[in-house]
Amino acid sequence: MPNPALTINGQPMGFAMAPETPLLWALRDGANLTGTKYGCGVGDCGACMVLIDGAAQPSCQITLAEAEGRVVTTIEGLGAEGPGGSHPMQRAMLAEQAVQCGFCTPGIIIAAAGLLARDADPTDAEIGAALTNLCRCGTYPRLIRAVRRAGTEMRRTAAPVESMIR
Repeated sequence: MPNPALTINGQPMGFAMAPETPLLWALRDGANLTGTKYGCGVGDCGACMVLIDGAAQPSCQITLAEAEGRVVTTIEGLGAEGPGGSHPMQRAMLAEQAVQCGFCTPGIIIAAAGLLARDADPTDAEIGAALTNLCRCGTYPRLIRAVRRAGTEMRRTAAPVESMIR
């Protein structure tokens, strides 16, 4: 297997790319996982957010070498074992009509899933601190409602959060 090796969406993967390649480009160009978007390239916008060992991080700021041996979950792998192959946050985004153009949506869902994995009943301040993603469509009030809805579903079903994040 080419190096560096890591686990992406539950599957071991290796890339024949330079170790200093940003994880974002390995995901998009090497693994054809295009749900992770390129936005600003400096980690500020949140479009490239992925879960690394369960924590939301901008993939444009992590190199393949830094990701080696770690577990990465992209929007494509999030909640694959949930009802209909979706995570509660994905369902909540639709229910709250929080999706507009959709460009920022994968990163927002990933950031919210990381938060909800730690705390399924976050305060508004915690939601605001976790969702630093930029959304040009301005759906922020609906995003907060979506996080609350997803948290309520997760608490109600008491599904192990780990089973929703690969």
